[in-house]
Amino acid sequence: MAYKDNICTKGAPTTCASKILDGFLPCYDATIVERLSAAGAVSMGKLNMDEFAMGSTSETSWYGPVKNPWDLTRVSGGSSGGAAAAVATGEVWYAIGSDTGGSIRQPAAYCGVTGMKPTYGSVSRYGLIAYASSLDQMGPIARSAADCAAVLDLIQGRDPRDGTSLDVPAGGLLNSLTGDLTGKKIGLPVDCFGEGLDPQVRSAVLAAADVLKARGAVVEEFALPVMEYVVPTYYIIAAAEASSNLSRFDGVKYGWRAEGYEDLADLYCKTRTQGFGAEVKRRILLGTFVLSSGYYDAYYKKALQVKAVIKNAFDEAFTKYDLLLTPVAPTTAPKLGESLSDPLKMYLSDIYTVSVNLAGLPALSMPCGFDDRGMPIGAQLIGPALGDGMVLNGAHAFQLETDWHRRAPSSGPAGHLPPCGGKVTTKGGI
Repeated sequence: MAYKDNICTKGAPTTCASKILDGFLPCYDATIVERLSAAGAVSMGKLNMDEFAMGSTSETSWYGPVKNPWDLTRVSGGSSGGAAAAVATGEVWYAIGSDTGGSIRQPAAYCGVTGMKPTYGSVSRYGLIAYASSLDQMGPIARSAADCAAVLDLIQGRDPRDGTSLDVPAGGLLNSLTGDLTGKKIGLPVDCFGEGLDPQVRSAVLAAADVLKARGAVVEEFALPVMEYVVPTYYIIAAAEASSNLSRFDGVKYGWRAEGYEDLADLYCKTRTQGFGAEVKRRILLGTFVLSSGYYDAYYKKALQVKAVIKNAFDEAFTKYDLLLTPVAPTTAPKLGESLSDPLKMYLSDIYTVSVNLAGLPALSMPCGFDDRGMPIGAQLIGPALGDGMVLNGAHAFQLETDWHRRAPSSGPAGHLPPCGGKVTTKGGI
Protein backbone atom coordinates (compact mmCIF):
# COMPACT_ATOMS: atom_id res chain seq x y z
CA MET A 1 0.00 0.00 0.00
CA ALA A 2 1.02 3.67 -0.04
CA TYR A 3 0.06 7.03 1.46
CA LYS A 4 -0.90 10.34 -0.06
CA ASP A 5 1.89 12.84 0.56
CA ASN A 6 -0.07 14.93 3.08
CA ILE A 7 -0.09 12.13 5.69
CA CYS A 8 2.79 12.31 8.16
CA THR A 9 5.23 9.38 8.13
CA LYS A 10 8.03 9.41 10.68
CA GLY A 11 11.43 9.97 9.09
CA ALA A 12 10.05 9.88 5.54
CA PRO A 13 9.53 13.05 3.46
CA THR A 14 6.03 14.52 3.70
CA THR A 15 5.77 17.51 1.38
CA CYS A 16 2.11 17.96 0.36
CA ALA A 17 3.60 18.14 -3.16
CA SER A 18 4.75 21.68 -2.34
CA LYS A 19 8.12 23.38 -2.62
CA ILE A 20 7.51 25.06 0.74
CA LEU A 21 7.71 21.67 2.53
CA ASP A 22 10.70 20.40 0.59
CA GLY A 23 12.91 18.41 2.95
CA PHE A 24 10.36 18.18 5.77
CA LEU A 25 10.73 14.94 7.75
CA PRO A 26 7.96 14.40 10.34
CA CYS A 27 9.07 13.22 13.78
CA TYR A 28 5.90 11.12 14.24
CA ASP A 29 3.48 8.89 12.36
CA ALA A 30 -0.13 9.80 11.73
CA THR A 31 -2.58 7.66 13.71
CA ILE A 32 -3.73 5.99 10.51
CA VAL A 33 -0.10 5.03 9.75
CA GLU A 34 0.34 3.59 13.25
CA ARG A 35 -2.80 1.49 12.94
CA LEU A 36 -2.03 0.10 9.51
CA SER A 37 1.60 -0.60 10.44
CA ALA A 38 0.43 -2.52 13.50
CA ALA A 39 -1.77 -4.62 11.21
CA GLY A 40 1.15 -5.52 8.97
CA ALA A 41 0.73 -3.01 6.16
CA VAL A 42 3.81 -2.57 3.95
CA SER A 43 4.12 1.00 2.69
CA MET A 44 5.66 1.46 -0.75
CA GLY A 45 6.09 5.20 -0.13
CA LYS A 46 4.28 8.48 -0.71
CA LEU A 47 1.96 9.42 -3.56
CA ASN A 48 1.81 12.56 -5.70
CA MET A 49 -1.14 14.92 -5.29
CA ASP A 50 -2.37 18.45 -5.90
CA GLU A 51 -0.31 20.89 -3.85
CA PHE A 52 -1.75 20.98 -0.30
CA ALA A 53 -4.70 18.97 -1.72
CA MET A 54 -5.93 22.04 -3.60
CA GLY A 55 -7.11 20.96 -7.01
CA SER A 56 -9.25 18.44 -8.86
CA THR A 57 -6.71 17.12 -11.36
CA SER A 58 -3.39 16.44 -9.53
CA GLU A 59 -1.72 18.93 -11.86
CA THR A 60 -0.81 21.57 -9.26
CA SER A 61 1.95 19.44 -7.72
CA TRP A 62 5.44 20.93 -7.51
CA TYR A 63 6.69 17.58 -8.82
CA GLY A 64 4.56 17.71 -11.97
CA PRO A 65 1.17 16.26 -12.93
CA VAL A 66 -0.13 12.75 -12.35
CA LYS A 67 -1.23 11.15 -15.62
CA ASN A 68 -4.24 8.91 -15.99
CA PRO A 69 -3.14 5.29 -16.59
CA TRP A 70 -6.07 4.76 -19.00
CA ASP A 71 -4.89 7.65 -21.22
CA LEU A 72 -1.62 9.44 -20.49
CA THR A 73 -2.90 12.63 -22.12
CA ARG A 74 -5.61 12.96 -19.44
CA VAL A 75 -5.62 13.82 -15.75
CA SER A 76 -5.99 11.27 -12.98
CA GLY A 77 -8.28 13.49 -10.93
CA GLY A 78 -7.46 15.16 -7.67
CA SER A 79 -6.27 15.78 -5.22
CA SER A 80 -5.58 12.08 -4.49
CA GLY A 81 -4.65 11.44 -8.12
CA GLY A 82 -1.43 9.61 -7.32
CA ALA A 83 -3.31 7.25 -4.99
CA ALA A 84 -5.97 6.40 -7.57
CA ALA A 85 -3.42 5.94 -10.37
CA ALA A 86 -1.25 3.66 -8.21
CA VAL A 87 -4.19 1.39 -7.41
CA ALA A 88 -5.42 1.37 -11.02
CA THR A 89 -2.04 0.24 -12.33
CA GLY A 90 -1.56 -2.40 -9.64
CA GLU A 91 1.48 -0.73 -8.07
CA VAL A 92 -0.28 -1.09 -4.71
CA TRP A 93 -3.28 -3.09 -3.49
CA TYR A 94 -4.76 -0.04 -1.79
CA ALA A 95 -3.83 3.54 -0.94
CA ILE A 96 -4.85 6.06 1.70
CA GLY A 97 -6.01 9.43 0.41
CA SER A 98 -7.71 12.46 1.89
CA ASP A 99 -11.06 13.91 0.84
CA THR A 100 -11.97 17.57 1.44
CA GLY A 101 -14.53 17.98 -1.33
CA GLY A 102 -14.27 14.77 -3.35
CA SER A 103 -10.53 14.21 -3.46
CA ILE A 104 -10.83 10.44 -2.92
CA ARG A 105 -13.99 9.81 -4.91
CA GLN A 106 -13.33 11.90 -8.02
CA PRO A 107 -9.87 10.49 -8.87
CA ALA A 108 -11.20 7.00 -8.10
CA ALA A 109 -13.91 7.62 -10.70
CA TYR A 110 -11.45 8.98 -13.27
CA CYS A 111 -9.11 5.99 -12.80
CA GLY A 112 -11.72 3.23 -12.62
CA VAL A 113 -11.20 2.16 -8.99
CA THR A 114 -13.24 2.31 -5.77
CA GLY A 115 -12.77 5.14 -3.26
CA MET A 116 -14.47 5.61 0.12
CA LYS A 117 -14.87 8.87 2.05
CA PRO A 118 -15.97 7.78 5.58
CA THR A 119 -18.25 9.68 7.95
CA TYR A 120 -16.49 12.79 9.24
CA GLY A 121 -14.74 11.94 12.51
CA SER A 122 -14.85 8.17 12.10
CA VAL A 123 -11.17 8.08 11.05
CA SER A 124 -8.61 10.08 13.05
CA ARG A 125 -7.14 13.11 11.27
CA TYR A 126 -4.12 13.23 13.61
CA GLY A 127 -1.09 13.49 11.36
CA LEU A 128 -2.99 14.71 8.30
CA ILE A 129 -1.64 18.09 7.15
CA ALA A 130 -4.82 20.14 7.12
CA TYR A 131 -6.40 21.87 4.17
CA ALA A 132 -9.88 22.61 5.58
CA SER A 133 -10.21 21.02 9.01
CA SER A 134 -14.00 20.87 9.18
CA LEU A 135 -14.17 19.07 5.81
CA ASP A 136 -11.03 16.88 5.62
CA GLN A 137 -11.34 13.12 6.03
CA MET A 138 -8.97 10.27 5.19
CA GLY A 139 -10.09 7.03 3.59
CA PRO A 140 -9.09 4.14 1.32
CA ILE A 141 -8.84 3.80 -2.44
CA ALA A 142 -8.88 0.16 -3.54
CA ARG A 143 -10.18 -2.04 -6.32
CA SER A 144 -13.43 -3.04 -4.63
CA ALA A 145 -15.83 -2.09 -1.86
CA ALA A 146 -14.80 -5.23 0.03
CA ASP A 147 -11.17 -4.09 0.01
CA CYS A 148 -12.23 -0.63 1.24
CA ALA A 149 -14.21 -2.25 4.06
CA ALA A 150 -11.20 -4.35 5.09
CA VAL A 151 -9.01 -1.23 5.32
CA LEU A 152 -11.65 0.78 7.18
CA ASP A 153 -11.95 -2.01 9.75
CA LEU A 154 -8.33 -1.27 10.65
CA ILE A 155 -8.36 2.53 10.70
CA GLN A 156 -11.72 3.60 12.13
CA GLY A 157 -12.25 4.35 15.81
CA ARG A 158 -11.76 6.96 18.51
CA ASP A 159 -8.39 8.71 18.83
CA PRO A 160 -7.80 10.92 21.91
CA ARG A 161 -5.27 12.94 19.89
CA ASP A 162 -8.01 14.13 17.51
CA GLY A 163 -10.70 16.17 19.21
CA THR A 164 -13.07 15.69 16.26
CA SER A 165 -12.83 11.88 16.19
CA LEU A 166 -15.97 9.94 17.04
CA ASP A 167 -16.29 7.08 19.48
CA VAL A 168 -17.43 4.61 16.85
CA PRO A 169 -16.88 0.85 17.04
CA ALA A 170 -13.94 -0.32 14.94
CA GLY A 171 -14.20 -3.43 12.78
CA GLY A 172 -17.12 -5.42 11.48
CA LEU A 173 -17.63 -3.63 8.17
CA LEU A 174 -16.19 -6.40 6.01
CA ASN A 175 -18.17 -9.12 7.75
CA SER A 176 -21.38 -7.11 7.32
CA LEU A 177 -21.21 -7.15 3.51
CA THR A 178 -24.07 -9.35 2.32
CA GLY A 179 -24.95 -7.73 -0.99
CA ASP A 180 -28.63 -7.95 -0.07
CA LEU A 181 -30.54 -4.73 -0.81
CA THR A 182 -34.04 -6.13 -0.38
CA GLY A 183 -36.36 -3.36 0.72
CA LYS A 184 -33.67 -0.67 0.72
CA LYS A 185 -34.81 2.64 -0.76
CA ILE A 186 -32.34 4.51 -2.97
CA GLY A 187 -32.99 8.10 -3.99
CA LEU A 188 -31.91 9.64 -7.30
CA PRO A 189 -31.62 13.44 -6.84
CA VAL A 190 -32.95 14.84 -10.14
CA ASP A 191 -30.86 17.98 -9.51
CA CYS A 192 -27.74 15.84 -10.09
CA PHE A 193 -28.86 14.60 -13.52
CA GLY A 194 -29.62 17.85 -15.30
CA GLU A 195 -27.73 20.42 -17.31
CA GLY A 196 -23.94 20.01 -17.52
CA LEU A 197 -23.90 16.23 -17.08
CA ASP A 198 -22.35 14.26 -19.94
CA PRO A 199 -25.05 12.00 -21.48
CA GLN A 200 -22.73 8.98 -21.32
CA VAL A 201 -22.13 9.55 -17.60
CA ARG A 202 -25.88 9.90 -17.04
CA SER A 203 -26.61 6.65 -18.88
CA ALA A 204 -23.95 4.71 -16.96
CA VAL A 205 -25.16 5.92 -13.55
CA LEU A 206 -28.82 5.19 -14.40
CA ALA A 207 -27.75 1.72 -15.56
CA ALA A 208 -26.10 1.27 -12.15
CA ALA A 209 -29.45 2.17 -10.59
CA ASP A 210 -31.06 -0.66 -12.56
CA VAL A 211 -28.46 -3.11 -11.23
CA LEU A 212 -29.18 -2.02 -7.65
CA LYS A 213 -32.89 -2.41 -8.35
CA ALA A 214 -32.27 -5.94 -9.55
CA ARG A 215 -30.54 -6.66 -6.22
CA GLY A 216 -33.77 -5.80 -4.38
CA ALA A 217 -33.58 -2.03 -3.91
CA VAL A 218 -36.43 0.40 -4.58
CA VAL A 219 -35.14 3.33 -6.64
CA GLU A 220 -37.00 6.65 -6.79
CA GLU A 221 -36.32 10.12 -8.13
CA PHE A 222 -36.64 13.12 -5.81
CA ALA A 223 -35.73 16.81 -5.72
CA LEU A 224 -32.70 18.12 -3.83
CA PRO A 225 -32.64 21.82 -4.76
CA VAL A 226 -29.83 22.72 -2.32
CA MET A 227 -27.37 21.28 -4.86
CA GLU A 228 -27.49 24.70 -6.52
CA TYR A 229 -25.60 26.19 -3.57
CA VAL A 230 -23.03 23.54 -2.70
CA VAL A 231 -20.09 24.70 -4.85
CA PRO A 232 -19.99 28.37 -3.74
CA THR A 233 -20.61 27.36 -0.12
CA TYR A 234 -17.81 24.80 -0.22
CA TYR A 235 -15.20 27.06 -1.80
CA ILE A 236 -15.86 29.92 0.61
CA ILE A 237 -15.54 27.68 3.69
CA ALA A 238 -12.62 25.63 2.34
CA ALA A 239 -10.65 28.69 1.25
CA ALA A 240 -11.25 30.42 4.60
CA GLU A 241 -9.96 27.42 6.55
CA ALA A 242 -7.04 27.01 4.15
CA SER A 243 -6.05 30.64 4.67
CA SER A 244 -5.88 29.99 8.40
CA ASN A 245 -4.25 26.55 8.26
CA LEU A 246 -1.53 27.49 5.79
CA SER A 247 -0.40 30.54 7.76
CA ARG A 248 1.98 28.22 9.67
CA PHE A 249 4.12 27.66 6.57
CA ASP A 250 6.35 30.71 6.81
CA GLY A 251 9.94 29.49 6.42
CA VAL A 252 10.64 29.61 10.16
CA LYS A 253 9.45 26.38 11.75
CA TYR A 254 9.95 23.70 9.08
CA GLY A 255 10.36 23.08 5.39
CA TRP A 256 11.92 25.30 2.75
CA ARG A 257 13.17 28.84 3.42
CA ALA A 258 13.83 31.58 0.87
CA GLU A 259 17.24 33.21 0.70
CA GLY A 260 18.25 36.87 0.53
CA TYR A 261 15.65 38.27 2.94
CA GLU A 262 16.21 41.51 4.88
CA ASP A 263 13.99 41.02 7.95
CA LEU A 264 11.28 38.72 9.33
CA ALA A 265 8.48 40.24 7.23
CA ASP A 266 10.62 39.92 4.11
CA LEU A 267 11.35 36.26 5.01
CA TYR A 268 7.63 35.53 5.27
CA CYS A 269 6.86 37.29 2.02
CA LYS A 270 9.62 35.73 -0.07
CA THR A 271 9.20 32.23 1.35
CA ARG A 272 5.45 32.14 0.76
CA THR A 273 5.71 33.86 -2.64
CA GLN A 274 8.33 31.42 -3.92
CA GLY A 275 7.19 28.35 -1.98
CA PHE A 276 3.47 28.21 -2.80
CA GLY A 277 2.07 27.47 -6.26
CA ALA A 278 -0.53 29.53 -8.10
CA GLU A 279 -3.61 27.53 -7.03
CA VAL A 280 -2.63 27.58 -3.35
CA LYS A 281 -2.04 31.33 -3.49
CA ARG A 282 -5.42 31.80 -5.18
CA ARG A 283 -7.25 29.97 -2.41
CA ILE A 284 -5.30 31.69 0.38
CA LEU A 285 -6.21 35.08 -1.12
CA LEU A 286 -9.87 34.10 -1.48
CA GLY A 287 -9.96 32.80 2.09
CA THR A 288 -8.29 35.89 3.51
CA PHE A 289 -10.78 38.04 1.62
CA VAL A 290 -13.91 36.27 2.91
CA LEU A 291 -12.55 36.36 6.49
CA SER A 292 -11.70 40.07 6.36
CA SER A 293 -13.68 42.40 8.61
CA GLY A 294 -15.59 44.02 5.78
CA TYR A 295 -16.75 40.77 4.17
CA TYR A 296 -16.95 38.20 7.00
CA ASP A 297 -20.72 38.56 7.46
CA ALA A 298 -21.47 38.84 3.75
CA TYR A 299 -19.57 35.72 2.72
CA TYR A 300 -18.12 33.43 5.41
CA LYS A 301 -20.94 33.73 7.96
CA LYS A 302 -23.55 33.28 5.23
CA ALA A 303 -21.70 30.24 3.88
CA LEU A 304 -21.83 28.63 7.32
CA GLN A 305 -25.58 29.26 7.43
CA VAL A 306 -26.06 27.67 4.00
CA LYS A 307 -23.89 24.72 5.11
CA ALA A 308 -26.43 24.08 7.87
CA VAL A 309 -29.26 24.25 5.33
CA ILE A 310 -27.46 21.72 3.11
CA LYS A 311 -26.95 19.34 6.03
CA ASN A 312 -30.61 19.62 7.00
CA ALA A 313 -31.68 18.87 3.43
CA PHE A 314 -29.63 15.67 3.41
CA ASP A 315 -30.91 14.70 6.85
CA GLU A 316 -34.45 15.07 5.54
CA ALA A 317 -33.64 13.00 2.45
CA PHE A 318 -32.39 10.19 4.68
CA THR A 319 -35.70 10.04 6.50
CA LYS A 320 -37.10 8.70 3.21
CA TYR A 321 -34.12 6.91 1.65
CA ASP A 322 -31.39 4.58 2.86
CA LEU A 323 -28.91 5.64 0.18
CA LEU A 324 -28.58 8.27 -2.54
CA LEU A 325 -27.10 7.57 -5.98
CA THR A 326 -25.47 10.32 -8.05
CA PRO A 327 -22.70 10.77 -10.60
CA VAL A 328 -19.24 11.46 -9.19
CA ALA A 329 -18.25 14.08 -11.79
CA PRO A 330 -20.04 15.71 -14.74
CA THR A 331 -17.60 14.21 -17.26
CA THR A 332 -14.84 11.65 -17.49
CA ALA A 333 -11.21 12.73 -17.05
CA PRO A 334 -10.35 15.90 -19.03
CA LYS A 335 -7.18 16.48 -21.00
CA LEU A 336 -4.06 17.61 -19.15
CA GLY A 337 -3.93 21.40 -19.01
CA GLU A 338 -7.62 22.03 -19.73
CA SER A 339 -8.65 22.64 -16.13
CA LEU A 340 -5.61 24.72 -15.17
CA SER A 341 -6.50 27.21 -17.90
CA ASP A 342 -10.00 27.62 -16.43
CA PRO A 343 -10.02 27.33 -12.60
CA LEU A 344 -13.78 27.93 -12.40
CA LYS A 345 -14.39 24.92 -14.65
CA MET A 346 -12.18 22.87 -12.32
CA TYR A 347 -14.17 24.02 -9.28
CA LEU A 348 -17.46 23.04 -10.96
CA SER A 349 -16.17 19.50 -11.53
CA ASP A 350 -16.72 18.98 -7.77
CA ILE A 351 -20.43 19.77 -7.96
CA TYR A 352 -21.62 16.25 -7.02
CA THR A 353 -19.07 15.53 -4.29
CA VAL A 354 -18.61 18.64 -2.11
CA SER A 355 -22.06 18.40 -0.51
CA VAL A 356 -21.01 15.17 1.20
CA ASN A 357 -18.14 16.94 2.99
CA LEU A 358 -20.31 19.89 3.96
CA ALA A 359 -22.78 17.49 5.58
CA GLY A 360 -20.12 15.15 7.06
CA LEU A 361 -21.59 12.06 5.36
CA PRO A 362 -20.04 8.81 4.11
CA ALA A 363 -19.86 8.32 0.33
CA LEU A 364 -18.22 5.94 -2.11
CA SER A 365 -17.21 6.12 -5.77
CA MET A 366 -17.50 2.88 -7.74
CA PRO A 367 -16.69 2.18 -11.40
CA CYS A 368 -19.87 1.78 -13.47
CA GLY A 369 -18.80 1.92 -17.11
CA PHE A 370 -16.70 3.62 -19.77
CA ASP A 371 -17.32 6.42 -22.24
CA ASP A 372 -16.71 6.16 -25.99
CA ARG A 373 -13.06 7.18 -25.48
CA GLY A 374 -12.47 4.24 -23.15
CA MET A 375 -12.31 6.39 -20.00
CA PRO A 376 -13.84 5.11 -16.73
CA ILE A 377 -17.11 6.47 -15.33
CA GLY A 378 -17.91 6.51 -11.62
CA ALA A 379 -21.18 6.37 -9.69
CA GLN A 380 -21.47 7.74 -6.15
CA LEU A 381 -23.39 6.16 -3.28
CA ILE A 382 -24.10 8.47 -0.32
CA GLY A 383 -25.32 7.33 3.08
CA PRO A 384 -26.47 8.94 6.33
CA ALA A 385 -23.94 9.82 9.02
CA LEU A 386 -22.36 6.63 10.41
CA GLY A 387 -24.02 4.67 7.61
CA ASP A 388 -20.64 3.61 6.22
CA GLY A 389 -21.59 -0.06 6.31
CA MET A 390 -24.75 0.59 4.33
CA VAL A 391 -22.79 2.50 1.66
CA LEU A 392 -20.21 -0.27 1.39
CA ASN A 393 -22.88 -2.95 1.18
CA GLY A 394 -24.66 -1.08 -1.62
CA ALA A 395 -21.43 -0.88 -3.60
CA HIS A 396 -20.63 -4.51 -2.81
CA ALA A 397 -24.05 -5.55 -4.14
CA PHE A 398 -23.36 -3.67 -7.37
CA GLN A 399 -19.90 -5.20 -7.72
CA LEU A 400 -21.25 -8.72 -7.23
CA GLU A 401 -23.27 -8.16 -10.42
CA THR A 402 -20.68 -6.28 -12.51
CA ASP A 403 -16.99 -6.44 -13.35
CA TRP A 404 -16.21 -2.76 -13.97
CA HIS A 405 -14.01 -2.69 -10.85
CA ARG A 406 -11.97 -5.59 -12.22
CA ARG A 407 -11.03 -3.75 -15.42
CA ALA A 408 -7.50 -2.36 -15.58
CA PRO A 409 -5.38 -0.38 -18.06
CA SER A 410 -4.15 -2.95 -20.58
CA SER A 411 -0.59 -1.61 -20.44
CA GLY A 412 -0.27 -1.85 -16.66
CA PRO A 413 0.49 -4.72 -14.27
CA ALA A 414 -3.05 -4.57 -12.91
CA GLY A 415 -4.11 -6.61 -15.93
CA HIS A 416 -2.58 -9.60 -14.13
CA LEU A 417 -4.21 -9.05 -10.73
CA PRO A 418 -6.49 -11.77 -9.36
CA PRO A 419 -10.24 -11.02 -9.33
CA CYS A 420 -11.43 -8.64 -6.61
CA GLY A 421 -14.44 -8.97 -4.36
CA GLY A 422 -13.62 -12.47 -3.14
CA LYS A 423 -12.39 -13.55 0.26
CA VAL A 424 -10.60 -10.75 2.06
CA THR A 425 -8.91 -10.89 5.45
CA THR A 426 -8.19 -7.91 7.68
CA LYS A 427 -5.40 -9.73 9.50
CA GLY A 428 -2.03 -9.02 7.94
CA GLY A 429 -3.36 -7.06 4.98
CA ILE A 430 -5.49 -7.79 1.95
